[in-house]
Amino acid sequence: MTVPEGGSTTADNPPPPRGEWPDDSRAGAVTDVPLLSRTAHDRGHLERLLPDPSRGRPVRVLLVDDQRTVPVHEGPHGPELVYDERAAWPEDAIYLGEADGVPYAALRAPRPGTVGGRPVDTWTGLRQVGAQLGDLDAGLLSQAIGIIEWHERNRFSPITGAPTTVERAGWAQHDPASGREIFPRTDPAVIMLVHDGGDRCVLGRQATWPAGRYSILAGFVEPGESAEAAVAREVEEEVGIGVTDVRYVSSQPWPFPQSLMLGYVARATDLQLVPDHDEIEEARWFSRDELRSGTGPQALPPNVSIARHIIDRWVAGELS
Repeated sequence: MTVPEGGSTTADNPPPPRGEWPDDSRAGAVTDVPLLSRTAHDRGHLERLLPDPSRGRPVRVLLVDDQRTVPVHEGPHGPELVYDERAAWPEDAIYLGEADGVPYAALRAPRPGTVGGRPVDTWTGLRQVGAQLGDLDAGLLSQAIGIIEWHERNRFSPITGAPTTVERAGWAQHDPASGREIFPRTDPAVIMLVHDGGDRCVLGRQATWPAGRYSILAGFVEPGESAEAAVAREVEEEVGIGVTDVRYVSSQPWPFPQSLMLGYVARATDLQLVPDHDEIEEARWFSRDELRSGTGPQALPPNVSIARHIIDRWVAGELS
């Protein structure tokens, strides 16, 4: 697979439309772990080195269109991805791995009328359907979106600026000028629920979000910084308070575009919020009762996100 001439455009990387996330104002429905992790299939790292990662077997191909949406069918137990069944490895496909002896791949393509001879109920994205998919579909879709985003945002070598070609079944880029291989990168980010040591937590909102939507605070880890230090720095920068008792909760891959969210809780040492309006339009303290009953924010993060996972666990009394 070769990279097209020219850089990424706005059409290649469309921003999320306003209101795209499902809204839910009640908290407390605890899940075991954050969703979207690659847990139900083998990534097949050795097969990535082969000209035909499928080893001659039929391949289930997940088609991804320009808007990062995929075909979905309503199955007996909820939404299911619709795969295009190919007899042989398709050109330009990205190898996703294997499950139950079946190889899977992702392929960017325009929307066809049918996929694999099956009807498609809708084309939708990871944000909308990720929380409803089974573990295999959710992991494959998250992985597919992440690697496609990486390719489209990194079409030129960071070493020489030369257009790259794609190798290792989509899992490496080759710089022809230097001969170097370039591999996908994941940006670490921290996301944290700050509480007062009692029954209240801080939620903030960005100006670009729909009215009434609040979430916990988040930010990227900077070079030379630990994740715990990033938690303290981001909280102070965004809402002007100090924190202590910073404790890790869990992590989640977040392919929008290429992040690993590291979830934490922390206890505030100050209560007077002073939002940095360049980043946060508004920040407020909300009680567990408000979040549990839906009388607090008009909308909370969607169930697919680690932000919601942490909020729900705190509301349920599992985190303090």
